[in-house]
This record gives sequence, structure tokens and C-alpha cells, in this order.
Amino acid sequence: MSGSKPTPVRKVLAVASGGGHWVQLRRVIPALEGHRVVYLTIHPTYRTDVPDAKVHIVNDATRWDRIGSLRMALRILWVVLREWPDVVLSTGAAPGFFAIFFGRLLGARTIWLDSIANVEEVSMSGRMVRRHADLWLTQWPHLAGPDGPECAGRVF
Repeated sequence: MSGSKPTPVRKVLAVASGGGHWVQLRRVIPALEGHRVVYLTIHPTYRTDVPDAKVHIVNDATRWDRIGSLRMALRILWVVLREWPDVVLSTGAAPGFFAIFFGRLLGARTIWLDSIANVEEVSMSGRMVRRHADLWLTQWPHLAGPDGPECAGRVF
């Protein structure tokens, strides 16, 4: 008998918008083996990438589309309330911000991994989410700092 307890299974809400955000999210999912992963994204076609998982689809919106952003935020709030995750993990962009914001309000641990495409500076969503994320990560060492995100390596 080793005396160590097995790690409890956690419910993880994995959130990404489209394109590279989704690809990067899918690259980090193997690290969550043994946990229950539920996805939230903007493209219904992404369901085929995770056929055995639960996938929530929300509308996409930009910061200039206030009605669309409000609609997205309300749908994400509904998903977070319905799923009540232990952890919210996001690679961006706007859907990830709202999921981390609402998840943190409900007591979830929150992880933000900024896109590798953000070479020169942390993304706007990343800057907005920094005070709501328990773990705020960049994939570029030169963007990490005492007041900035941590760098733990690259997904690609």
C-alpha cells in the first residue's frame, strides 16, 4: 500500500474558438487523460474531431458586435451553469474569456493558454482574462514575466 490517494476525476470544460485555437486546444487534451472533458466551441463541424465527447456550440462574435457578444456570453453562462466544471481550460479567444470569467465565479480552477500565433504580445483576450485565470500561460518565453503570463513551453 503506497499511501497515496488516486487523483479524483475532474470535469474539464475545454474552450476554444475556431482555427488555430481549436487545433491548439486539441493538442493539450491528452494531458487531461483520466478526466471528463466537455468541449465548447463555435463550429458544429468540430464535433467530428471529438465524436465521443459532449460538445456545446455557441455563436462567434467580435468585440465590435455587441449584440453577438452578449448572446455568446449568455450562452456560455448557460453552459457553465449546466456543466458546473471543476476546471475551465481555454486557448482563446472570446468564448474562452467568457467561460473562464463565469467558471471562476462558480469556483472552477481556470487555465488560459494564449495562442502561439501571438508572438509580439499577449492577445487582447489573454490580457482581459489575466485576473480571472488561476494559471495564465504564453507559449513564448519573451512574453513571460513577473507581471505577465508564465511560459511552460509550446503546444506546437
